[in-house]
Amino acid sequence: MQNHNGATAASQDSPASRALAITFAALLGVFVLGGVGFSHIDAMHNATHDVRHANAFPCH
Repeated sequence: MQNHNGATAASQDSPASRALAITFAALLGVFVLGGVGFSHIDAMHNATHDVRHANAFPCH
């Protein structure tokens, strides 16, 4: 999306809003890798385990 002078809308985000977005993305990542990875539901645990190996993420 562009405004009237050609600058993109993303360049007008404040540093605080960028930091907030990065923080929420990091928390989601921690939940997916940690919370789902240690799940007692075997299908969820195995799927996360396979993704970790596919991305060369050490898990054991």
